[in-house]
Amino acid sequence: MEKETGAETDLPETEPAAEQEEAKKAAEAKEAEAAEETAEDGKERKFFKKKKDKKDEKIEELTDRLTRQMAEFDNFRKRTEKEKANMYAIGAKDIIEKILPVVDSFERGLATVENPEEDPFADGMNKVYKQFTTALDELGVTVIEAVGKEFDPNLHNAVMHVEDEEAGENIVVEEFMKGYMYKGSVVRHSMVKVAN
Repeated sequence: MEKETGAETDLPETEPAAEQEEAKKAAEAKEAEAAEETAEDGKERKFFKKKKDKKDEKIEELTDRLTRQMAEFDNFRKRTEKEKANMYAIGAKDIIEKILPVVDSFERGLATVENPEEDPFADGMNKVYKQFTTALDELGVTVIEAVGKEFDPNLHNAVMHVEDEEAGENIVVEEFMKGYMYKGSVVRHSMVKVAN
């Protein structure tokens, strides 16, 4: 009986060994299958990553181009605004230069009238002259102060010199023609007599 029990015990031992081997083979097959799937997943991921990288590169390239275009447009806008302002200033300065002789003529004409308060024509001309000067003030045109000031070659044009100890050296004693400035830039220099 001992053999039988031994035989009985042998059978159950062989069966689990066969089952273990089959289970082992099944596990290896599953591992191989999983490894194959992982390899395929890895290939797919690399493929998609490459595709994504190409898309990202294209997005970066387009973003960079857009940023550059926007910067170029902004620079163009600033440059044209500056050119426009310069052209306006040059045009305004040219117009002012042409109007100043008319203002001078008004001043000379009004200076010859003996009683401007009594003469209606002179009164009308004085009103027109004031309109001119007000319009020039509103545009930013200012008269250059000359008489009693120290001579400045940037503002004044000396056409005569006079010896006058009372006036002081290098002081403007008389103005022959008014000078004007437009927004800080000289439109016409004052024509003056300077004391030495």
